[in-house]
Amino acid sequence: MTTEQRIRSRRWTPRAARTRIIGWVLLLVLLALGLVTFVTWRLLVSEIDERMDSALQAEVVEFTQIVGTGLDPETGEPFGSVADVLRTVITYNLARPNEKFLGYVDGVYRFQSRVEAPVLLSADAAFTRLVGDVTEPAAGRYESGAGEVRYLAVPLTLDGDPARGVVVVAYFADQERQAADDVAQLMLGVGAVTLVLAAAGAWVVAGRVLRPVRQVAATAAGITETDLSGRIPVPEGADDELADLARSVNAMLDRVERGVAAQRRFLDDAGHELRTPITIVRGHLEVLDPGDPHDVHETVALVDDELGRMNRMVSDLLLLARAEQPQFVRLQPVDVAALTTEVLGKVRRLGDRDWRLGDTAHADLLLDPQRVTQAVVALADNAAHYTRPGDRITVGSRIAAGDLRVWVADTGPGVAEGDRARVFDRFARGEGGARRTDGAGLGLAVVQAIAAAHGGRVELLSRPGEGATFRLVLPARPAPPDDPGPDDDALAPEGPDDPDCPDPDPEGGPR
Repeated sequence: MTTEQRIRSRRWTPRAARTRIIGWVLLLVLLALGLVTFVTWRLLVSEIDERMDSALQAEVVEFTQIVGTGLDPETGEPFGSVADVLRTVITYNLARPNEKFLGYVDGVYRFQSRVEAPVLLSADAAFTRLVGDVTEPAAGRYESGAGEVRYLAVPLTLDGDPARGVVVVAYFADQERQAADDVAQLMLGVGAVTLVLAAAGAWVVAGRVLRPVRQVAATAAGITETDLSGRIPVPEGADDELADLARSVNAMLDRVERGVAAQRRFLDDAGHELRTPITIVRGHLEVLDPGDPHDVHETVALVDDELGRMNRMVSDLLLLARAEQPQFVRLQPVDVAALTTEVLGKVRRLGDRDWRLGDTAHADLLLDPQRVTQAVVALADNAAHYTRPGDRITVGSRIAAGDLRVWVADTGPGVAEGDRARVFDRFARGEGGARRTDGAGLGLAVVQAIAAAHGGRVELLSRPGEGATFRLVLPARPAPPDDPGPDDDALAPEGPDDPDCPDPDPEGGPR
């Protein structure tokens, strides 16, 4: 099974993100529907219970009004017995659906309303014992064969009649609540349909939402050591988190592809450059005449020179490799003016040139003095290789626009237009110089790595026939206050631009 097939198969497994999203969506919808249904049902039941209690109390008020007059509403004569009172009360009060009126005399059932009921409470001996002989108004609940019954029993007496009567108002509560149960069942049915529709909608939406993620996985699975060209398609105009994710992954793949390509070029160039001196040494050793002291002397000198060149090349390669490590640059307070003067003293021995000191920045900044010195020496060595004896080479430094600028300017032939885009590449050499250098073409790459490690850059200002200026542009970080630091205005520009370090040429670019 291929990687693509495994990715597709995961879409249907419980572990798949799409399945989990749908599961969580359905769970949330189910909980929401269940909560809404339950709350609605409880509110309806509560409302029905309150209505039943209010109805019971209202019926008692009506009983009291009829009994309070002591007269039969039908005849206008006084009631003759408790039984007459019960008959009249039950007759003149219309029972509602699921409501029942009952009358008891001396604990024995006598009367009831004519409305049909789920069960005959009059025939229920346990209910008769419960309410038939109460002496005080009593309210309660009774579990009958038809479910819960809510009742209110009120005793009745009549002067001149020793019998004791009880009128009972009863509600079949479960039947009364049936409307609420029907509403809840309807909501559950609608909720089930909604759940199915939500599942279908979530499946479609989750598929659309996760499509970029699947494309990321498929693209990553298609990336191999030999093919890094795969990219995630981003719909035009898309501006959401997943589109940002796809663009970020594409940008990362671009960086990886460029890095791998640069590594391959680097290995090819390094192998070629190291193979050349080895070939030269082997060729001279093969034709060496051990009996000829002059030939031996010349061969040893040539081998020593080639080994020295290989040693410099390996040292530069190791330095470029270490430039990507965090501890490559170790910042410390540095007197920039003193460092500039010191570097000029070192580079004077690189060749018979007119070495000059330009402006110097009088400030204490956080730099790595060894790396900065190494970079300036490399620039000076490059200038010495492309100039003739007596040509002027100026080393200087100044602060401008919040940056420290350390430059090496020469009056040589300058850099050809076609070389400016490649002189900072590893193993690259300019073609327009007065003479070709025998170096490996790593010097300017080392300078660029040192500048980047400081958080800066290298700029090239040149016009053919008018010399070249290479300058390091580094962040001007002031030394901590407890160290001997610069004056308050030390980071301000130090006056007019040095003639040997002009402003950036709008036509110039990095070598």
